[in-house]
Amino acid sequence: MTALGVHSEVGRLREVVLHRPGLELERLTPATVRDLLFEDVLWAERAREEHDAFAAVLREHGVTVHLFSDLLAQALDVQGARPFLADRLATATRFGPALDGPLRRVIEDADAAWLAERLVGGLLKRDLPHPRISSLLWETLAPDDLLLAPLPNQLFQRDNLAWVYDGYSVNPMAMPARRREALNSRIVYRFHPRFAGATCYYGDDDEPHGAATVEGGDVLVVGNGVVLVGVSERTTAQGVENAAHAWFAGGSVRVVIALELPRERAFMHLDTALTMVDVDAFSMYPYLPDEPRAWTLRPAAPDDQRGDFAVEETLEPFAVVADELGLEKVRLLRAPIDARGAQR
Repeated sequence: MTALGVHSEVGRLREVVLHRPGLELERLTPATVRDLLFEDVLWAERAREEHDAFAAVLREHGVTVHLFSDLLAQALDVQGARPFLADRLATATRFGPALDGPLRRVIEDADAAWLAERLVGGLLKRDLPHPRISSLLWETLAPDDLLLAPLPNQLFQRDNLAWVYDGYSVNPMAMPARRREALNSRIVYRFHPRFAGATCYYGDDDEPHGAATVEGGDVLVVGNGVVLVGVSERTTAQGVENAAHAWFAGGSVRVVIALELPRERAFMHLDTALTMVDVDAFSMYPYLPDEPRAWTLRPAAPDDQRGDFAVEETLEPFAVVADELGLEKVRLLRAPIDARGAQR
């Protein structure tokens, strides 16, 4: 079996996991759209058409496309997957001590494809048979009320799970509306045969990560053991430190360069402000400073009394990137801004 990993943002793409928009987009409503982190309801049919066209282009270029919903359904039929899911999803704190048991039985007995669709698309009261017990939560809900919220952001597969060189991290997400995505990914990467033997460096645990959040859109694998990470509104300094600690222990990462991003929606993730487009070039959002505030993290020497890391602020992060990649310099490509502040 081919070894899995991501060793560069610009290397040849051989396999990719995509999520085809499904039931979750149909359950976006004007009442829920903001809480689910969207600006507006989406045209689900058109989204699927555009997704299918994108996947077809990838396949035409020889890329193997794995659909997340298929992987999730297949993983759910592997021994141990459903008890693992039920222990973490069908809990008294989520559904009450009366309804957790019936929901556990649904997880244990439901058709895998149906269950996978609901784990992403959400679960309505009318999706379930009436339990033979008294549940206050059940009585308060109308038939079309949600027992389990949809996960429309599962579409962004790069965020809740990120491959960094020869291993992956299951990322503790910043926003409550996205945190359950990680459980779905843990099911896939723990139990699906395609990922047997894959190394998880960080996050496949039940720890409350608190303020130590990381999202994959802030993680860029630039090559030669170097990782760029955005310290953003979604990825915190604590999250970077925890992930870096795990990456260094794995041995494939030599240096992490943390770039501070403005805490604005336009800079939500590093990959929207800085995208690697060649081995020596990045496209850059015009309003990102030429030299953003940045720090390098390296494993500390054994006798270093300051802790696990050697952390140094750098005034020229892109010069550091060039040096670590063995280049004279990296090219930063961005459109100029006119006197009115508009991009030209």
